[in-house]
Amino acid sequence: MSQILLITISGEDHPGVTARITGILAGHGVNILDIGQAVIHATLSMGVLAELPEHCPHDQVIADVRACAADQGMRARIAEVSNESYGEWVDAQGRARYIITLLARKITADQLARVSEVVSAHGLNIDGINRLSGRIPLGELPAFSKACVEFSVRGPLSDSSTFRRDLLEVAGALEVDLAFQQDSVFRRNRRLVAFDMDSTLIEAEVIDELAARAGVGEQVSTITERAMRGELDFAESFRERVALLKGLEENVLAEIASQLKITEGAEHLIGTLRTLGYKTAILSGGFTYFAHFLQQRLGMDYVYANDLDIEDGRVTGKVTGTIVDGQRKAQLLRQLADDEGIDLQQVIAVGDGANDLPMLSTAGLGIAFRAKPLVKQSAEQSISTLGLDAILYLLGFSDRDQQPGEHSPSGAG
Repeated sequence: MSQILLITISGEDHPGVTARITGILAGHGVNILDIGQAVIHATLSMGVLAELPEHCPHDQVIADVRACAADQGMRARIAEVSNESYGEWVDAQGRARYIITLLARKITADQLARVSEVVSAHGLNIDGINRLSGRIPLGELPAFSKACVEFSVRGPLSDSSTFRRDLLEVAGALEVDLAFQQDSVFRRNRRLVAFDMDSTLIEAEVIDELAARAGVGEQVSTITERAMRGELDFAESFRERVALLKGLEENVLAEIASQLKITEGAEHLIGTLRTLGYKTAILSGGFTYFAHFLQQRLGMDYVYANDLDIEDGRVTGKVTGTIVDGQRKAQLLRQLADDEGIDLQQVIAVGDGANDLPMLSTAGLGIAFRAKPLVKQSAEQSISTLGLDAILYLLGFSDRDQQPGEHSPSGAG
């Protein structure tokens, strides 16, 4: 009967370690059942689960591996694995897998401990922990610093809603973001990302900016806030707010557009998505004038928003065409997926207001970004700590995979 050995090699990393160890095993005709390797700060940790064929000199394999490791200044630990133990390990591969993504400005031991405690309390095992973000220098954190660690966990989860709730409690207590997803084939196979515009792609509600220039800022802001919290019907409140803009000069729109502040990480995210072959869309309850401005600046593929009626160089206080409210956003999302020939599971939707909830729930991955409390509680995922480009971490992309750009990390890896 064959024997199974678990070989663990550790020590200062240098070229050739893996080649020499596996070369020795190859010389003995060994089969590799599993192998893993990681390097942290120039220190190598490698594990090999090896099956020794019948009549293979067990003691000689162990002696050769130990001698090879010692010759390279490495430590070797070798343990026998019973057939029963190996069988249990094989049987576990059918268990459901999940991904927990920790997002913060920096990673602390307390964060990792608290997340690990929740995982353990629910009877799940951690298969792996990977850092997706770039290396962070010592001392004061640089502007727009971002840190991300991804946990791969496995096991039967009897109550996913309670598990998610426990993670959210930890996230709130530590002021970090924790995303929880099933590790499915769709996770890194999304093809379309649809964004709300106001307070998502840009750090403003444009209608409030217009209202301030029209001298009705306080009135409009009050209505906007109530609409975003879900206290008012969006279409009705939108018409009410637009009516207050009557008489505003058209040239004010260009002035405001030129001053719009792009949300942290938006340019990096869109540029990377474009490089990776994703399609992007703006589905906005705001105005097409500003959405098209952003489309040109960011390189978006699709734009759907509301047309602000203008006559003789002044706003009439009316909108033309169908108002893009929450239900219209969800409808447009389905239409875009159909036009692109993709499954809704391959669609991501990102927004912050109550009128974004229908499209967030329609998409395969709905993300509440710096959202109102109602939206944050209702959405599948939420990001409040970092910029928009943190979405790439939820898709499993490390900084090494991403398009270099503004505020993107250097020295990633």
